[in-house]
This record gives sequence, structure tokens and C-alpha cells, in this order.
Amino acid sequence: MTQRIDAHHHLWRYSVKEYGWIDGSMAALQRDFLPEDLIAAMRSAGVDGTIAVQARQTLEETHWLLELADRHQEICGVAGWAPIASPEFRASLEALVGQPKLKGLRHIVQAEPDENFILREDFNRGIRILHGTGLVYDILIYERHLPQAIAFVDRHPDQVFVLDHIAKPRIGEGALEPWATQIRELAKRENVFCKISGMVTEADWKRWTPEGLRPYLDTVVEAFGPKRLMVGSDWPVCLVACGYAQWFHLLEQYFTGFSVQERDAVFGDNARRVYGI
Repeated sequence: MTQRIDAHHHLWRYSVKEYGWIDGSMAALQRDFLPEDLIAAMRSAGVDGTIAVQARQTLEETHWLLELADRHQEICGVAGWAPIASPEFRASLEALVGQPKLKGLRHIVQAEPDENFILREDFNRGIRILHGTGLVYDILIYERHLPQAIAFVDRHPDQVFVLDHIAKPRIGEGALEPWATQIRELAKRENVFCKISGMVTEADWKRWTPEGLRPYLDTVVEAFGPKRLMVGSDWPVCLVACGYAQWFHLLEQYFTGFSVQERDAVFGDNARRVYGI
């Protein structure tokens, strides 16, 4: 069996100030989540390695995640944050690219007040600077940002992109469109990969069912195919709606009818190939 990779999780030392988005409805997340917690969760699901993804937009956090990755072999790579839209981005990047476990960067585009942030020239200038570094860019958006994301990707045909959380469709409403049409359009770009993650938190946390998620899983499988999909837990955020092992079990059940090669690709090989781990 191939090495199983969780392509998307977070780590943090919790504080109200730095994690203000974790409100009272997310009380389960109002504590530290550190490598020992992660490794215990991984063991519960038979996961061998992970990609740690930024949760705060600070270079301090990126360096902290890289330090943790150096100390824990289970953390195979880091998708960190750097000031991509800043004039100082090139200098910041030069200080990071020598870190062997830095595999990509991400910006929390979904939280930007400017709906067209991803199309801004300063941000795109930074993405152009990424070319040639081998770093992946993780796209974090809501469904409503898909038209802008398609235009953004078209500006950078040589950059590898990974779409986080299948672009956060309105699962709680049972709405497939226009998300499904737009996700199929984005998937026509061969340089875009997609993480099957973050779905339960877009559904009704208390009442979601595997059957309710199936139309969204079917859509991304049809659009990207097993060669451009990777599984991720979005732990610990997923815990407001779903346990770590529970999520991987759901995905195992969904992909039961696929070939061994296809399952290996989705559960590990694609993440290793895309992130270079």
C-alpha cells in the first residue's frame, strides 16, 4: 500500500487575539493543537505523513511550522504564508526557499474584503516571482470567487495550483450550481489540483450525511479525475463536525470501487508528487 498523506491540516497555539475567527460555536477548537495531538489523530486513521498549512498570515507562523516539521518526520511539508502582494515578498521568499520542507504558500483570499483580490496586480506580481521556485500555491476561496480564480489561473499557466476544500461550495444549502459548472471549468486547467477537504464544515455540522456530500464528491472526481485529487482532513477545524478517523473512513468508503492505483493516487501519491515529498 502507498504511503497515506493528509494533504491539509493545521497546528496552533491558541489565543483569542490571534484566532478571533474561532467563535463560541467552535469551542472545541479553543485550545492548542500541536504535533503530539496530530500524530495521535494520524494513527487513528492509518495516515503516514502530512502537509501542514498556514492558519495565520505571519512569517513567524511559517517559520514555526517549518521548525515543527524539522522535528517531526510525520510532517512532510509546509504550505506557509509570505507577503505575496508586498514589495518585500522577494526578500521574504529568499529567506524561505532554502528550507527543504517548505513546499508551498497560501494566502487567505476568502477573507479579503476585495472580492477581486486574487486578480490584483501586486498579488499577481508576487505569484510570478514564485515561478521557478518549485513552490505550489494553495488557492483558498469561497465558491463565489471561482470566476476570479479561473481568470487568475489563466494568468499563470506554468504555476502549479492546489484548490483547497473544493472551493467551499454551499453544501449546507444543498446547492450544486453554479459551483459544479465553475469547478468543471477550472479543472480544465491541467496545472490545477484539488484537495478533498473542508467539506463537513461547509455542511450542517450536526446533520450532515455521507449521502449529502456525495454529489460534491462525484463532481470533483468527474472534473479532476483521480490523478489530480488529494485527500486532506482540515484538522482540527473538521472537529466541529467530524472526527479525524471518521473523515478518512468516509473517503475510504466512497473510493472503494476505484482501482488500487486510483486510490493510491488520491490517498497519497498525488500529494507526494505535487508537493515534492
